[in-house]
Amino acid sequence: MILPIVAYGDPVLRKVADAIDAAYPDLEKLITNMKETMYNASGVGLAAPQIGKAIRLFLIDASPFAEDDNLSEEERTVLKSFNRVFINPKF
Repeated sequence: MILPIVAYGDPVLRKVADAIDAAYPDLEKLITNMKETMYNASGVGLAAPQIGKAIRLFLIDASPFAEDDNLSEEERTVLKSFNRVFINPKF
């Protein structure tokens, strides 16, 4: 299901997101819906707050960048398979 993406200025985008765990309700369904939403918007990443959920979850699919001729073959190989879901990331 394609989810609505909130606009700049929405209060959820200013909230500190809550940590979640594997028991988060319908987590797999949420991730599937977020992927569908991201691809429908021609995006390469989507965070839960962008769909109105103040939780620490985001996903990335960097494979479109693998077509950049300015990158080395090694970089393109890494990007081709860089499709990840991050839950409670720490940077």
